Amino acid sequence: MKLKKDLKVIANYKKYFTVSLVIILIGMALAGIRGFNYGIDFTGGTLIEINMRQYVTTEEIKEITDKFDPGMQINYIGEEKDGVQLKTTIDLNNKNRSELFGEFASKYDLSQKDLVKSEQFGPSIGKEIKTKAIVSVLIATIAMLVYISFRFKLNFGIAAIAALIHDVLFVLALYSIFQIPLNSPFVAAMLTVVGYSINDTIVVFDRIRENMIGAKRDSFGEVADLSINQTISRSVNTSLTTLLAIIALYVMGVESIKEFTLPLIAGISVGVYSSIFIASPIWVLINRASRKNQIKNLGSASYK
Repeated sequence: MKLKKDLKVIANYKKYFTVSLVIILIGMALAGIRGFNYGIDFTGGTLIEINMRQYVTTEEIKEITDKFDPGMQINYIGEEKDGVQLKTTIDLNNKNRSELFGEFASKYDLSQKDLVKSEQFGPSIGKEIKTKAIVSVLIATIAMLVYISFRFKLNFGIAAIAALIHDVLFVLALYSIFQIPLNSPFVAAMLTVVGYSINDTIVVFDRIRENMIGAKRDSFGEVADLSINQTISRSVNTSLTTLLAIIALYVMGVESIKEFTLPLIAGISVGVYSSIFIASPIWVLINRASRKNQIKNLGSASYK
């Protein structure tokens, strides 16, 4: 994919910052008001497994399950997809579960032995796992900050981590706004995104470091724009290739695969956006602020 080589990012950084800030604030505000839509792995619920003895389309199954919970998860079991696993965050009692199976039994001529499993269960993701996920992200963030600061400079590291935090908050905001269920695959996907989204940022920063050699000390904006335009085609094409494979998995995969690939699609897309429109402008702003302080300190020293 060929892109224009005259993209002016730094001059318009306020627009990009505003878009991200508005979406994140709306998402966090809605999360505070109505909360996230936690899935079964977080809340617990009801699990029912039925041997249908034949393949039944999702649409036909939903005709029955929608009477009890329109948001009920449907997964197929077995090579012939003749088994159906139903999950709902609603705690269906014995009577409700019997009524649900009764509808299937009546429509598809099933017997009681075709009811493989019928139970209520607690959340598989407890506070301990949530805490470990957060700690894992923090450890990865600190490790990347140290690595980037060592390979480049501290200002590069700060900008990269700021973009990384932006990516996580942005995806969380989208899930909050659209009330997409949060399950264990989301946690795994976000840990993957944390490692992946830093990739494009490193590419841009590496080119910035090269272009800074011989450049004027205060030409941070010009160098950043030049570096972005030199690497944008590579960043977009690489991520697009990855996204095509993940989107194919999302379209063709079962529900559990979709729960994992959806946050990956959102995270990788936002990661490309942040590496171009968030990370580099933050680096420029940090350097400009540092440059002003140096000039101020020199002026104060000369005055004395």
